[in-house]
Amino acid sequence: MMRTRPLKVALLGCGVVGSEVARIMTTHADDLTQRIGAPVELAGVAVRRPSKVREGIDPALITTDATALLKRGDIDVAIEVIGGIEPARGLITTAFEHGISVVSANKALLAQDGAALHAAAERHGLDLYYEAAVAGAIPLVRPLRESLAGDKINRVMGIVNGTTNFILDKMDSTGAGYQEALDEATALGYAEADPTADVEGYDAAAKAAILAGIAFHTRVRLDDVYREGMTEVSAADFASAKRMGCTIKLLAILERAADGASVTARVHPAMIPLSHPLASVREAYNAVFVEAEAAGRLMFYGPGAGGSPTASAVLGDLVAVCRNKIAEATGPGESAYTQLPVSPMGDVVTRYHISLDVADKPGVLAQVATTFAEHGVSIDTVRQQGRPDGVGNEASLVVVTHRAPDAALSGTVEALRKLDTVRGVASIMRVEGE
Repeated sequence: MMRTRPLKVALLGCGVVGSEVARIMTTHADDLTQRIGAPVELAGVAVRRPSKVREGIDPALITTDATALLKRGDIDVAIEVIGGIEPARGLITTAFEHGISVVSANKALLAQDGAALHAAAERHGLDLYYEAAVAGAIPLVRPLRESLAGDKINRVMGIVNGTTNFILDKMDSTGAGYQEALDEATALGYAEADPTADVEGYDAAAKAAILAGIAFHTRVRLDDVYREGMTEVSAADFASAKRMGCTIKLLAILERAADGASVTARVHPAMIPLSHPLASVREAYNAVFVEAEAAGRLMFYGPGAGGSPTASAVLGDLVAVCRNKIAEATGPGESAYTQLPVSPMGDVVTRYHISLDVADKPGVLAQVATTFAEHGVSIDTVRQQGRPDGVGNEASLVVVTHRAPDAALSGTVEALRKLDTVRGVASIMRVEGE
């Protein structure tokens, strides 16, 4: 039976994503009604600048008082696409206090205060959905917390920021330097005027925290995620990667320890073999590789940002939440029963690619190899060649290690810097996906 009373939606924020959400709600109203089982009505749009022209949105719906909109008594669902911590956190809390379920795309807030928001939703018997907070249009949150709920996930590795993937892809495919690739990303609208959140890994780290919490049924906050940006990645690093049959990606890597007693969460640039599925992810696309005990290896791929892709994920959540409202039920909430500790980066075991500038004389290689051995780091391959810039009496030494703890590698590098024959550590990069 079709319900005749419409479900009323408050839209908090009407930027690139919010305006696209409003457009789809309007143009696809009949389809949404059939899919939900009741009409869905945009009842109000809270914005900061009411004078801005918003094509396709009735000016009568516009308000600058988001709190009053939520408190007016007839709102069923709030869609929060404001971003940031405040006022978004306060508005979501107000929504719950007034019986309103919430759909959010706010990765920063969920990574920082997800546990408290989940608790508030559960306390009031309401939904908190956030598919759009992690990978744009890619269905990822729901498969992890529903489709794979009966499985044990051991590892999640992925590209979760389109801006950084675009930059690194251009560096790889054209030989451009970092700044040149960033300038192109900015000109095309992929990078913000201030790209810090993307290129320094903050955006990816927030998404990593959310994904780790869902995958491992434990609470992982943004502060728990180890983070390195990609601003130091150079054309020389890509040249070395190609010689190894690899490329470079900014990866979010979430792992359960072999004994199951802890987890790790990290974001950093890494070399991955060209044979790995993530290596072929081009332009501003995202992809996430999931390794589960029973399901095996799964990959989720698609556009990870932008108004339309993100709005698609928001509308998917809206349909699910509205269906729950009609059924007087709620969907899955937070699952954090394992309470696993998050291990420090020093415990992570992986391979490394280290490029050194060294004196070009006999005995240097032996000295470097001894330093690695003293710190328990086994060397896989070594390549030495004269400096390409023609600097006399200096050579470039590239060492690729076997798997070793990150703490051991850090100790090795610190000792290498103290050697008279080592003029500098040009780059350090992890090697993943093997």
